[in-house]
Amino acid sequence: MTSPETPLVRVLDADGRFAPTDAAQQYLPLIEALTDAELEQFYRDMVVIRAIDTQATNLQRQGQLALWPPSRGQEAAQVGSAYAARTQDTIFPSYREHVVARIRGVDPVDIIKLMRGVSHGGWDPTDPKNGNTRLYTLVLGSQTLHAAGFGMGLAFDGRCGTGDPERDEAVVVYYGDGASSQGDVHEAMVFAASYDAPVLFFLQNNHWAISVPVATQSKVPLAGRSAGYGIPSVRVDGNDVLASYAASRMQLDEARAGGGPRAIEAVTYRMGAHTTSDDPTKYRGSAEEQEWALRDPVARMRTYLLGRGASEALFADVDAEAADAAEDLRSRSVALPEPGPDAIFRHVYSEPHPLMVEQEKWLADYEASFEGGAL
Repeated sequence: MTSPETPLVRVLDADGRFAPTDAAQQYLPLIEALTDAELEQFYRDMVVIRAIDTQATNLQRQGQLALWPPSRGQEAAQVGSAYAARTQDTIFPSYREHVVARIRGVDPVDIIKLMRGVSHGGWDPTDPKNGNTRLYTLVLGSQTLHAAGFGMGLAFDGRCGTGDPERDEAVVVYYGDGASSQGDVHEAMVFAASYDAPVLFFLQNNHWAISVPVATQSKVPLAGRSAGYGIPSVRVDGNDVLASYAASRMQLDEARAGGGPRAIEAVTYRMGAHTTSDDPTKYRGSAEEQEWALRDPVARMRTYLLGRGASEALFADVDAEAADAAEDLRSRSVALPEPGPDAIFRHVYSEPHPLMVEQEKWLADYEASFEGGAL
C-alpha cells in the first residue's frame, strides 16, 4: 500500500547521477540486469519521439492536423513502462502515449490519421504488428474500464497466474491526473480489485488537468487513491526512465503471476500545452516550467549514459535518426489521402449490416441529386 508519506522511487537524480533513493533499493537488480544496448535504446526512443512530437505540433500549427496532444516531458515515464511490458500484454492508452504506441509497433502516422481526421481510429488493434495496442481513447478515463474488463477476462480464462511467465498476460492502462478524478477510473479499480484482474493502472501525474493543478484535485498523493481500493501502489519519479522501467516491470510481473491489480503514480510534468487548442500561459507561470526543465528526462538520461562512457557518435546517430523520423512523419502526413464517404459506414457493425447498406445508398443518391453530382 501507500500513504501520504510514501517516498518517490528514484534511481537517477535531476543531474543524471546514479543516486538511488531508499525506496529504489528493491528495484536495483532489475536495473543492473539492463545491458548497454537496452539503456541506449531507452534514450534513443525518448529523443526520437520528442522530435516526432515537435513535428506533429508544427503540423497542427500549419493547419495539417485538427489537434495534437504533446507528450514533451513525459517520455521517461512512457518509455520505461512500455519496455517493462511483455509482448503478450495488452496496452490501453489514453491519447498522449505516442512513444508507447511506437515501441509496441504502431506507425506514428497512424496516430496522425486520427488527429488529422481521416480515420476513426488510426490503426487496427487486432493486427499483430501493432503489439496488442488498443486505440486512443478521447473520452476521459473510459479506457480504465475497458482495461479492467479485459483484465477480468484474462483472469476468468486462466490466462494469468499459471506460473508460466512466458505465457501469463497482463494489461497496462494509461491515464492522467485529471482522469484520476473521473468516476470511470474509480469504478475500474473497484472491479479490478474485486476480481483480481491483472491490470497495471499507470497514472502519469503531469501536474495539470488542462488548467486545474493537481493540488486542487487531491490533498494526498494520487497513488493513495488506488491504494484505497486495496491495490498495491508505488510512486516513482516519472522523469527517471530507469525508475519507471523497474517499478513497472516488478508490478507487471506480480500482476501476471496472479497477484491482482497494481498501480503506479509517475510524477512528471507536461512541458507543453494540454493540446494544441490550449494556452498554458493563461494558468501557469514560466518559473514553474523552468524549474521542471531542469529535471528534463532526456537530458538526465544523456548525462547518465555519458557517465557510463557512451560515445559522442551514439548521440549523433540518435539525433540523425530523430531528424529523419520527424521528416518522414511530415512527408507522409501531408500525403495522406482524404477518406471517401463510404468510410462513415465502415466498422459500425462487426459484420455487414443491411441498415448500413441502405444508408450508404441513400447518401449516394442524395449527393447525386445535386446539379453536377456529388458535393
